[in-house]
Amino acid sequence: MGPRARTLHLLFLLLRALTKPAELVENSDFHLAGDYLLGGLFSLHANAKSVSHLNYLQVPKCNEYDMKVLGYNLMQAMRFAVEEINNHSTLLPGVLLGYEMVDVCYLTNNIHPALYFLAQEDYFLPLLKDYSQYMPRVVAIIGPDNSESTITVSSLLSYFLIPQITYSAISDKLKDKRRFPAVLRTVPSANHHIEAMVQLMLHFHWNWIVVLVSNDSYGRENSHLLSQRLGSTGDICIAFQEILPRPEPGQAMGPEEQAQLDNILDKLWRSTARVVVVFSPELTLHNFFLEVLRRNITGVVWIASESWAIDPVLHKLTELRHTGTFLGVTTQRVFIPGFSEFRVRRAKSGHPMLNKTNLKATCNQDCDACLNMTESYSNVLMLSGERVVYSVYSAVYAVAHALHRFLRCSQVHCTKETVHPWQLLREIWHVNFTLLGNQLFFDQQGDMPLLLDIIQWQWDLSQNPFQSIASYSPIEKRLTYISDVSWDTPNNTIPLSTCSKSCQPGYMKKPVGLHPCCFECLDCQPGTYLNHTADEFNCLPCPGSMWSNKNDITCFKRRLVFLEWHEVSTIVVAILAALGFLSTLAILFIFWRHFQTPIVRSAGGPMCFLMLVTLLLVFGMMPVYVGPPTVFSCFCRQAFFTISFSICLSCITVRSFQIMCVFKMARRLPRAYGLWMRYHGPYVFVVFVTAIKVTLVAGNMLATTINPTARTDPDDPNIMILSCHPNYRNGLLFNTSVNLLLSVLGFSFAYMGKELPTNYNEAKFITLCMAFSFTSTISLCTFMTVHDGVLVTIMDILVNVLNFLAINLGYFGPKCYMILFYPERNTSAYFNSMIQGYTMRKS
Repeated sequence: MGPRARTLHLLFLLLRALTKPAELVENSDFHLAGDYLLGGLFSLHANAKSVSHLNYLQVPKCNEYDMKVLGYNLMQAMRFAVEEINNHSTLLPGVLLGYEMVDVCYLTNNIHPALYFLAQEDYFLPLLKDYSQYMPRVVAIIGPDNSESTITVSSLLSYFLIPQITYSAISDKLKDKRRFPAVLRTVPSANHHIEAMVQLMLHFHWNWIVVLVSNDSYGRENSHLLSQRLGSTGDICIAFQEILPRPEPGQAMGPEEQAQLDNILDKLWRSTARVVVVFSPELTLHNFFLEVLRRNITGVVWIASESWAIDPVLHKLTELRHTGTFLGVTTQRVFIPGFSEFRVRRAKSGHPMLNKTNLKATCNQDCDACLNMTESYSNVLMLSGERVVYSVYSAVYAVAHALHRFLRCSQVHCTKETVHPWQLLREIWHVNFTLLGNQLFFDQQGDMPLLLDIIQWQWDLSQNPFQSIASYSPIEKRLTYISDVSWDTPNNTIPLSTCSKSCQPGYMKKPVGLHPCCFECLDCQPGTYLNHTADEFNCLPCPGSMWSNKNDITCFKRRLVFLEWHEVSTIVVAILAALGFLSTLAILFIFWRHFQTPIVRSAGGPMCFLMLVTLLLVFGMMPVYVGPPTVFSCFCRQAFFTISFSICLSCITVRSFQIMCVFKMARRLPRAYGLWMRYHGPYVFVVFVTAIKVTLVAGNMLATTINPTARTDPDDPNIMILSCHPNYRNGLLFNTSVNLLLSVLGFSFAYMGKELPTNYNEAKFITLCMAFSFTSTISLCTFMTVHDGVLVTIMDILVNVLNFLAINLGYFGPKCYMILFYPERNTSAYFNSMIQGYTMRKS
């Protein structure tokens, strides 16, 4: 080729370079030029191999650390989202998003990239009084992935109100918007992760767990939240909690760390707790699980926190399948079309665009092994679904939608203008959009209430390595969709992890030791029951009208017992009362027909009708003793019957006394006898006795009330005895004192008059009545002090009926017999002859 041809060829190459399209400009994993730049903070490396970088002022070289596969996968998600938005003509038409990403090495390299993002193109960060018009390098930052780094970075960014959307930092400290006004996140807070774990354990009835935590803020904060949540209910207890040892970077596990790890595994081996909750970054767990495999610990349910729940490196230790069942809490699974292919796509090469970004503007923006490592885990990452990846993806889209609102974009055009970070932050707070079937928005605490998944680790290469078995909604705070779990147990039974076996229904728990989950089961005694929903540690007493048998969980109504008509005893008493009523009615008729005859007058005259009417009413009111007691029936029992009996006894007593006075005392005390007759002494006596009795009864009623009560049968607690007030018995014993006194007086007067004329001499009949009254009353009082229940009611009514029958037949019966069968003796002449004969004998 000649000189002329060579010159033309060089001009052609130069022209081609100058007109090269933008898509051929160098597009590395860490840089993409654009109208608005997003900053990305990801952990591509971790576990520093040495601490030499702490001895001098130099940013650590992250590529010398161990590779973190998930970190690179998340960074690829941000790249994918930005390129997808740039190729989407309706969201930001005519606007090109760019990005600057930095490897923060987990915790080691946080401040340097934050300062880099705050500085302008000339790496200059001026000191100003007002930064409202200041334009940093980026308009928003995505990341970093852990809470400690997020808090560190936010301490700088919040002063400039640069939006910071983290995709994996769950610390509850980030809810404080006065301290972190510019921090938002596309993942539920730690409280929701803890609640999902607790509800999972409650679902499978695990109440005896072990908690292992890392010796950092992540482990301490999450274990504290778990302890707070468990302490609020007491349903789950922590058998023991230990801090996992972590060797110094670049060093093997020393003797102290090894002894600490051996002690933890020894306690785990001896413990009856089979559920182990682990709060730790995945970096701390490799040595731990290798030691678990060496010790051949099996039959454990491992519950992983979100930091290692879907870690592909730990999952690659396939021998872990023999240690037990692995469950974890992580973000929901969302399939992102095209991302699996993009994940392993190599970046195009070209020349950097001028005045946009510089490839080597900062360090830690290279990872030579990242793509190859990602390709080796590509199958696991693809089958596991896009979980945390979707959190990064949605964070980029949230910024894009905020730009769409601020730039007043239409379907074909956006108004390009200067966007200050604080202006963009205001728009991000109000975004509300749908992305791959999910409605996305930020709540008042700056969190996206996305669903959480409970996953189980699978080792079948043809299946999803992290299979979803349940879902937790942060909005409803409820665990749903519990599917079948493949347990590492015989017959696939759910593992047991309890300090004590559950008590059978009706057995209360008695705590043993300090943990409420450790207890022994005790019987609930009769009359008590156990309400599991209210209190499992105390048997509650049944209400007064109810009862329970031993170990009952509910109370039943007691059988109410009272005197009923169908009982034999009631029928017998009713027959006697009917007999008394009819006989009283007959006597009343006879005495009314022969009212002027000497026999009726000698029996008391008008006073007889007072007694007979009282007896008639008493026999007629016998039914008040039958059936459930009421206020009226109790009043009749405590007042009417006892007052009526006192009236009858006082009439008999005063009649006996009057007859004795006529024949024996009239001659000796004529003046007293005259006063007795003039002032109607018999009636005064009856009224006086009745007044005393009414006073006693009224006082007893006021002291004890007359309301019916129900009390337990001492012989059978299943029975409730319905009766009048229990103190009624004491009052009855007190009231009968008047009746006893009248019975004694009537008996005495009758005995003193045994020699009187035959027509007046009713001594043997009155003596019999009074003796029966006295003995029956004493017997009733004695019986009531010994027995209780319906039998007392039966004896009470039986004694009353018999007493009234005794008065009826014993006092009035002989007189009716004389009136009906010996009318010749019912004349004044006959009575006078008998008195004269008695007088002559005495003379």
